[in-house]
Amino acid sequence: MPLRLRPLREDELPAFIEHNRRAYERELVTQAGLSPEQAAAKTATDWARLFPGGKVASGNELFAVEDGSGERVGDLWFVERESDGGGKVLYVYSIEIAPEHRGRGLGREATLLFEDEARVRGISETRLTVLGGYDIARSLYRSLGYRERALFMSKDL
Repeated sequence: MPLRLRPLREDELPAFIEHNRRAYERELVTQAGLSPEQAAAKTATDWARLFPGGKVASGNELFAVEDGSGERVGDLWFVERESDGGGKVLYVYSIEIAPEHRGRGLGREATLLFEDEARVRGISETRLTVLGGYDIARSLYRSLGYRERALFMSKDL
């Protein structure tokens, strides 16, 4: 069944915010190399900006990804930004398919829905960040034509 996007409901927002906050903080440690203390501090700062007072900051758009039967199988979070060249870009903060629905091509389909949303808005460029260690995600995005434009590297001494 094809997927569709629907705006996240107000009653779904607290769980979405908390789930993504925990995941972000964890990934900053496991994938970006921050200490737990650094990750907690960065998460607190970023979440205060992105969700001031528990509300969605202006410009951020949150969607549930639903299958054809209306079951919520994932989420999509993006923002419209100015590109470096002065135009508009649609930037993904998160595309997530629930673990029990993974491995069936839904991440690919959700990404294509996101790209369709950009086209409807007249935006010709999309961007996203994949933290180190997510080889499956990098492979998916490459297969969809995304190019790696920068690679951040570090070494602990």
